[in-house]
Amino acid sequence: MSSTASTSATAEKADAGAAHAAGGHGGTVATPALARLSPPLKGTVRVPGDKSVSHRSLIFGTLAVGETRISGLLEGEDVLNTARACAALGASVERLGEGEWRVNGVGVGGLTQPEAPLDFGNAGTGSRLMMGVVAGNPITATFDGDASLRRRPMRRILDPLEKMGVEVVEAAEGGRLPLTLKGPRDLVPITYESPVASAQIKSAVLLAGLGAPGETVLIEKEASRDHTERMLTHFGADVRVEPFGEHGRKVTLRGRPELKPAPIRVPADPSSAAFPLVAALIVPGSDIVIEGVMTNPLRTGLFITLKEMGASIDYVNERIEGGESVADLHVRYTGRLAGVDVPAERAPSMIDEYPVLAVAAAFAQGATRMNGLSELRVKESDRLAAVADGLAAIGVTHRIEGDDLIVEGAGSVVGGGTVATHMDHRIAMSFLVAGLAAANPVKVDDVAFIATSFPSFLPLMEKLGAVIEVQPSEVSR
Repeated sequence: MSSTASTSATAEKADAGAAHAAGGHGGTVATPALARLSPPLKGTVRVPGDKSVSHRSLIFGTLAVGETRISGLLEGEDVLNTARACAALGASVERLGEGEWRVNGVGVGGLTQPEAPLDFGNAGTGSRLMMGVVAGNPITATFDGDASLRRRPMRRILDPLEKMGVEVVEAAEGGRLPLTLKGPRDLVPITYESPVASAQIKSAVLLAGLGAPGETVLIEKEASRDHTERMLTHFGADVRVEPFGEHGRKVTLRGRPELKPAPIRVPADPSSAAFPLVAALIVPGSDIVIEGVMTNPLRTGLFITLKEMGASIDYVNERIEGGESVADLHVRYTGRLAGVDVPAERAPSMIDEYPVLAVAAAFAQGATRMNGLSELRVKESDRLAAVADGLAAIGVTHRIEGDDLIVEGAGSVVGGGTVATHMDHRIAMSFLVAGLAAANPVKVDDVAFIATSFPSFLPLMEKLGAVIEVQPSEVSR
């Protein structure tokens, strides 16, 4: 099977219910869902593979010379779009079975010019990392995505790439998608201090640095998730990681290596595990196990915070898989959580989990203050505003002070409202979780986009006993 046929065949399966189809009268088809007060959640489940590692496994397989086998790959639409992009750039990408993939790479500097624009749908991670990949090759490529991705800022990625010699041939206003990049014949290695703690900025610079002679150095004052550095080492690159300041890191990469193929087992995604985990902590009587979850310390900020709130989360069967620490999570309802103050420096280790933390905080007793959430404003939606609107819709007292969100937990939630998801999968899942313990049902206006990161969310939650009803599709003008 050809790479294009293989990725397309898988996409058809994942696309069911994932994309918004054009509706009648120029409208957009939305699929609402209603979550109701549920009985205790029970059982053992495994959430999909980690999205960050899934994107990177396909990318590094493309940049290695030879065959890389991947197991446990997240087959959500975001990752499938990265797989399509890798195939369009010359790699052979083939699905062997559920979560099992094979990539035959072309090596660093070996990409071919794509025949059409690279469409990343809703995938911010895929698009930004692939900009770094393309930068290290003397080719021209156009990047595009859906309406949500077209609104998201790309200038933070383009700035360091331009310093390395990449030409931005064309871009929408503000450096947004659609945009076209042209990689230089000789990329310039740089030392770059990231203005924010962002694994996407860091990864784009390091992936570009693979194609530059000499050393590329990336400095961040607050350490962001380190999957790229780990995978660089896994594939044989010369990379050094050193402390920088109190909370930061300095990463030095020697360019133009020959990356060696290496098998990857993708651990279960802690960002996806967050939803059944929080559900079990707020639905009385719940007792669940979530298998094989990544426990990389740069990804466990939510678990630390919930434990500070009094949550019962035990790591069972701790182990190392594919260079990442993994454990089964035993989660039990033990009573109401307590409000806490979440420090700003914890944000990089839980940036995707704040929406569902806000839900946990709503059911806690006392105020929870989440500090330093500026990065939430540039996600799939303005997540800070979207979370605040969602809390208002279900009757939770809260306020925003600058980049801080304060949730006044009352120990219970009235519910009964409809939450606007703004095409954001994590907003949809978070407020469906809220509905499982609220006094009145909680409706979210669209669950279609959940497929971008967690295609099995609804059946998995129903397996645990959650009461979630998908309603007839609606056409909004």
